[in-house]
Amino acid sequence: MYQNNIAFAKQLDQEDALKKFRLQFHIPLHNNKEVIYFTGNSLGLQPKTTTGYIQEELNDWAKYGVEAHFQAKKPWFSYHELLSEKAAKIVGALPSEVVLMNQLSVNIHLMMVSFYRPTAKRYKILCEAKAFPSDQYVLETQVKFHGFNPETSIVEVSPREEEHCIRTEDILSAIEKNKNELALVMIGGVNYYSGQVFDMKTITEAGHKAGAYVGFDLAHAAGNIKLELHNWNVDFAAWCSYKYLNSGPGSVSGIFVHQQHAHNDFPRFAGWWGHEKETRFLMQKGFKPMDGAEGWQLSNAPIFSMAAHLAALDVIDEAGMDALIAKSKKLSDYLEYVIDEIGEPLEIITPRNKNERGCQISIIAHGKGKDLFNKLTENGIIADWREPNVIRMAPVPLYNSFEDVFRFGEILKNSL
Repeated sequence: MYQNNIAFAKQLDQEDALKKFRLQFHIPLHNNKEVIYFTGNSLGLQPKTTTGYIQEELNDWAKYGVEAHFQAKKPWFSYHELLSEKAAKIVGALPSEVVLMNQLSVNIHLMMVSFYRPTAKRYKILCEAKAFPSDQYVLETQVKFHGFNPETSIVEVSPREEEHCIRTEDILSAIEKNKNELALVMIGGVNYYSGQVFDMKTITEAGHKAGAYVGFDLAHAAGNIKLELHNWNVDFAAWCSYKYLNSGPGSVSGIFVHQQHAHNDFPRFAGWWGHEKETRFLMQKGFKPMDGAEGWQLSNAPIFSMAAHLAALDVIDEAGMDALIAKSKKLSDYLEYVIDEIGEPLEIITPRNKNERGCQISIIAHGKGKDLFNKLTENGIIADWREPNVIRMAPVPLYNSFEDVFRFGEILKNSL
């Protein structure tokens, strides 16, 4: 049972097998003290090794120029291959099913070129209500691009009245109701607003049974929750690397394409970096995609952002996703307990079931709103405000501590 006191929080930190990893990150300061950084769900902190990884590539650029593509310590020609296996562990995939490229919204569009191919009969997309705006815009413009009306082609599943999260049975019911017109199920694996984790395995099975492809935006899921994309038979997914994956603002994105779709005639937009590498530099007409997810690449690898990502992946790989998820559950459980100890006017809108959430806890402070958030910021807490009235906190297991959670609770209580 948890206790809301500093001695108990310090005891949990002392017992934490991952406590050393906090020392591997730069923690911002406020009034010369480390902030309580609960915004890893928006931008993760910088590993202290990142500078060295990027500097190595700057040095090789200076030393070799263009020849660094082949002569660098980590040749740029194949640099993306250094990332695939470590990234695949994070999302539960085969290395051949994963590649790092572009940025998230670009990759979702590219995935939809392949997996949203509407017909006069099958043209609908099913998604969650209040999806992240980029997802909404991608779906809206893809539907319009194919000549359909978003109002009738996009099916949004909403929480029930007086509820904040979407019930799995309501998603399954919507899939069943629209099964004859459904072309694609496209949902955020973790809802950015509420922090709800969706039952991706069950949703995938239902979508396939209805004859639709199924894909997920894993921006708030990759590095946060247990993922088994290959075993769940998910068709595709995409994620960013700058939230729980700590790879810097706007850093490189990842995609997953299930191996069943790896054959060369699968429709896609093409670029030369996705062409078979044995003949890439012959500069010939006729696109021949590489096998697996690599065949969806377009352009040269963004080496500097990939270097930052590799630095972060090496830290995560050392810690291990299972250990990180286990600590994450304890941190979020303790945060839930501390908030409940305060009570009114706070309302947690994130699922209470620990299997239906990751790091993030979202609250509504009834009657307090932005003023409360501003007080938290003034007292050295970096959290996240989302209109109209939600404060999101994400204690990240790599660099947050149980003492952070306790101190947050004390500041929150005093600010109220």
